[in-house]
Amino acid sequence: MENEFLKNTSLISYSKKSYQNTKYEAISDIQLTNTTPSTEWLNTYGINYREIFKKIISINKLDDFLIKLFMDDEHSNKVILLNDLVFISTRILKTESRNLDSEQMFFIFSSGFLWSIQEKEGDYFNWIRERLENNKGIVRKKKADYLLFLILESIVDNYEDTYQKNIELSANQLDAVNIKPTPEFTSLVEKRKQELFNFKKATLSLKDTIIKLEKIKIEGFDIKYYSELKEQANNLISNIDFELQELESKINLIFSIQGHRLNEVMKTLTILSVVFIPLTFLAGIYGMNFENIPELKFKYGYFVLLGVMVFVTIGAVWYFKRKKWF
Repeated sequence: MENEFLKNTSLISYSKKSYQNTKYEAISDIQLTNTTPSTEWLNTYGINYREIFKKIISINKLDDFLIKLFMDDEHSNKVILLNDLVFISTRILKTESRNLDSEQMFFIFSSGFLWSIQEKEGDYFNWIRERLENNKGIVRKKKADYLLFLILESIVDNYEDTYQKNIELSANQLDAVNIKPTPEFTSLVEKRKQELFNFKKATLSLKDTIIKLEKIKIEGFDIKYYSELKEQANNLISNIDFELQELESKINLIFSIQGHRLNEVMKTLTILSVVFIPLTFLAGIYGMNFENIPELKFKYGYFVLLGVMVFVTIGAVWYFKRKKWF
């Protein structure tokens, strides 16, 4: 278990003039402290190393309340201020596929280090690592609070990019011109709505984390970064809500089209019924086997009845035309 943990754990240590990316050989080598001049970013893939987490917390004399937090089976959205560090728990979307799977993430932040723990291997933070390695921008001049901001911003940006890519794919399939009251089209609309609900749920969860971080007061943590980040999350939520309203309108339009078609069918059937009911009535009268029906002895009775039927039919059609029923 320890070898697997060490394989999935790496450290980036950086300052204005230095950068180092290392792998650990032993649990005892993991040092999380605020006393070094450099900033340390410890990253772990996997959240089931609970006993190892306990060892690391004990070795580094971190707040032992972290052990209880790691032992919880259900991890809700949390931002907890401890003695000299902050524990953050949030669930984010994995956007590599249209299935939009999710994963749990933990962050343990202090002024000199950031420990990020991801449930699944792989992320979209490589651009941060590249900027650290190549000393681009101001990231190496900042401390762990700015690193945490960049990671959260990367998550929001990934949501935005994935949302924009998916909306372009959906726009071709769900264009208003192509609206058809078919099960296939309705299924596409409902599938897109489910994607948007997943996006909205994840973005709201992240926004909640950002709002909680804005209220944190701890040494080495600057909250000014998070106002813009919250605005980005709000904009994405607004876009999602707008598209959900559009999809709801399309569903309503489909029901309206179906209702209109049903009305047209019912109107046609009603007209045909009104035309043929009198004819059926007349045919029924003269189809009865009674001897004393006067018209049966009339020489031109058959043709008179046909004439009456034609007159009734023409009269009914004329009346419908006058009323503009068809």
